[in-house]
Amino acid sequence: MNRAGMIAAAWVVVASTAHVQAQEQTSKTGSTVFTHSAAPERSTGSQSGNANTALLPGLIREALENNPEIRAAQQERTAAQQRIAPAGALDDPMLEAGVINAPLASSPFNREDMTMKMIGLSQRLPFPGKRGLRKEVASKDAQAIEYGYQETVNRVIHNLKTAYFDLGLAREMFQLTEKNRQTLEYFLRIAEERYQVGQGSQADVLKAQTQVSRMLDRLLELEREQPVFEAELMRTLGRGTGTGTLVPALLHIQETPLMMEMLQQEAMLQRPQLLALESLIARNEKSVDLARRAYYPDLDVRFSYGQRDSMPDGTRRDDMVSMTVAVNLPVWRGSKIEPRILESQALRDQAASLYQAQRNEVTARLRQQIALAGQNLKSIKLYQATILPQARLTVESALTAYQVGRVDFLTLLDNQMTVFDFETSRITAIANYNKALAEIDWLVGKHVH
Repeated sequence: MNRAGMIAAAWVVVASTAHVQAQEQTSKTGSTVFTHSAAPERSTGSQSGNANTALLPGLIREALENNPEIRAAQQERTAAQQRIAPAGALDDPMLEAGVINAPLASSPFNREDMTMKMIGLSQRLPFPGKRGLRKEVASKDAQAIEYGYQETVNRVIHNLKTAYFDLGLAREMFQLTEKNRQTLEYFLRIAEERYQVGQGSQADVLKAQTQVSRMLDRLLELEREQPVFEAELMRTLGRGTGTGTLVPALLHIQETPLMMEMLQQEAMLQRPQLLALESLIARNEKSVDLARRAYYPDLDVRFSYGQRDSMPDGTRRDDMVSMTVAVNLPVWRGSKIEPRILESQALRDQAASLYQAQRNEVTARLRQQIALAGQNLKSIKLYQATILPQARLTVESALTAYQVGRVDFLTLLDNQMTVFDFETSRITAIANYNKALAEIDWLVGKHVH
């Protein structure tokens, strides 16, 4: 996940609140000049939440069906399941046929008493317990791959949310910047009018023009970002380029209690990445047992039937059967068996170390994201309850004072840009809060339905 993608995610959630705040401020003041909403005019705050609950789950379902990474993981899972049964099966029996005890001199088969036509069947029988261990190893492999598939699904959905937020943030920031540009152009017209009648200065006009140009430059930057975010979203959905345009819905903030101990426990119990490593530890433990079983010999059982022709004088000769049992002798233990045991033990210990490392990482990241969510939630409440209402009133008061010559134009512009910066910070805080929640869902292994 790139940083730009993460930032965009958060913006969408902010937009809804920004729009509601803007509407409230408009109703109180009777003016839209000082209101900066990140929401498109096509939506309202209450409608945006409903739109989001409808759109995002649909995109998740689409990704589950079409994302190539998920499809590849599904195929790997299927392949692993098919390896379980063969691992516990016997080797194929050997069928042999031929002529035995034939004399070197050319002669019919009935001249030598021991000459016969033979057909035989042999079967290797592993030492008891080996087949079961091989099947258990394959089963643990399949289990680890199954958890790997679940982790892939959760990661793709996390990336989808990030890309969705990225695009939504860019769009909502565009709306916020455009509204601020309109407000600054309104101020510019006032400055020009006062300058024309000798009540203002040219410097005021130039300052307003500079801020308007600044907003135009920001709009161009946001326009360049949107195709990048949209392409990432399309990639995550498994769509090709040029397959339509997505307009993310506005998101609302849903305050969620975040308790470290509970979330950490959930992560240890259900995070697929951790469960996969647990399966690998168990798998490698079985591999150690299987390697030790190499000390015990396997059996080769052979049964053969020999058919003998009658003697030249017509005397019938009995057919013959034979059965043999052979065992392999593990005499090269120092060069073959013991290295295999040591290899399996090393792989088991490696998986255990990786598991502990991942546990520590999950715990650390959970603490970070919980702290981030809490900090941003406090900022959101502060901006909505105190900072933004006061800042908007300050701009309104400054404009009134400027029109009667009691406040200079620079103060008015500074107050307006302060409101814009506060709106941007509020949107960013909302975005970061929602992205932190998405990150926490991924870390604890929240199941996707």
